[in-house]
Amino acid sequence: MNPSSSGLRSVLDRLGRYFVPILAGATLKERLIGCVGALLGVLLTGLICDAVLGSGAHLPLIVAPVGASAVLLFAVPASPLAQPWPIIGGNTISALVGVTVAHFIGDPFLASGLGVSLAILAMSFTRSLHPPGGAVALTAVIGGPAVAASGYAFPFVPVALNSLLLVVLGVAFHRLSRRSYPHVPAPAVGNTHQTSDLPAVLRVGFRREDIDAALRSLNETFDIDRDDLDRIFRRIELQSLVRLHGDLTCAEIMSRDVISLPADAAPERARALLLERNIRTLPVIGDDGRLAGVVGLRELDGATGRLGDAVAPAAVAAPGAHALELLPVLTDGRSHAVVIVDAERRVLGMITQTDLLAAAARLLRHDGGGKPSAEGNGL
Repeated sequence: MNPSSSGLRSVLDRLGRYFVPILAGATLKERLIGCVGALLGVLLTGLICDAVLGSGAHLPLIVAPVGASAVLLFAVPASPLAQPWPIIGGNTISALVGVTVAHFIGDPFLASGLGVSLAILAMSFTRSLHPPGGAVALTAVIGGPAVAASGYAFPFVPVALNSLLLVVLGVAFHRLSRRSYPHVPAPAVGNTHQTSDLPAVLRVGFRREDIDAALRSLNETFDIDRDDLDRIFRRIELQSLVRLHGDLTCAEIMSRDVISLPADAAPERARALLLERNIRTLPVIGDDGRLAGVVGLRELDGATGRLGDAVAPAAVAAPGAHALELLPVLTDGRSHAVVIVDAERRVLGMITQTDLLAAAARLLRHDGGGKPSAEGNGL
């Protein structure tokens, strides 16, 4: 490669970092879904407002910043800036700020700058930071005679009405497209035994205070919830482990001689079997031969009638799944075993905490070599 082309490529690469940003996790499919959502959201918001307010030039039926809100709501629905309160509260509060500034400040340039800056401050204090809010505040200041004449009605009609309709339509659209919205960050891991100890998964590796310290040291603000960062980092750790030892499948370490009971068995029989065999989790098979759930001594406490009425949801996995991917389930303080099932939810085997611990110990000793065998339902 000649030096001139190499230098040009280097320049283009540097420019690409600034002018071709890529959102983490973005795919063409996600973008197309976002496009369809924005089309329907903005279109229906306008039509509904037209039906409610009627046509006329006295007030815009839909404000331009709603288009920017739609980008966040439909293209990056997991963003903290795209949640219902930032959209509704951020836009409405910004409009109130803009109308107030326009009322007291006559100079349009000063009012514009002051309106946007105070809107950012107000949204920050009310935890409703929403980038289109700056445009809403600016619209309230320089929106023209119709906006000026509407006064303090403008923040509510059309701004709050537009924002509320857009969020309602966004919730419905994301439900239909099977996407999660409003976004709920992963719940903090708690100690299920109600002691003062940290949960097992938090006793090693990084902690939340490490995330806070890292964010402070970077001296930047990122458009992602801290709890989501914690979940992503822990998933990265797990993916790295699977990459290094991904050849270990559930089928290789699962117990195959699984002790189970039918759903119409008596709870007393299940309780006796758990104690007699020294096991903690017992699969329950429904009348159709498929896994109905699991029981342990906790589920059987005070249970009467049919065993099927006492079952808890079972943690399940496919036989070809990576065994190490079961680590989060078997270290959550609640699950003692994962039932391995086929596509029809028929029981093929079981992996207990003991089975996975034995497998992990063997991997550590042999650096990915030999595979351990499993014995019975385990402990």
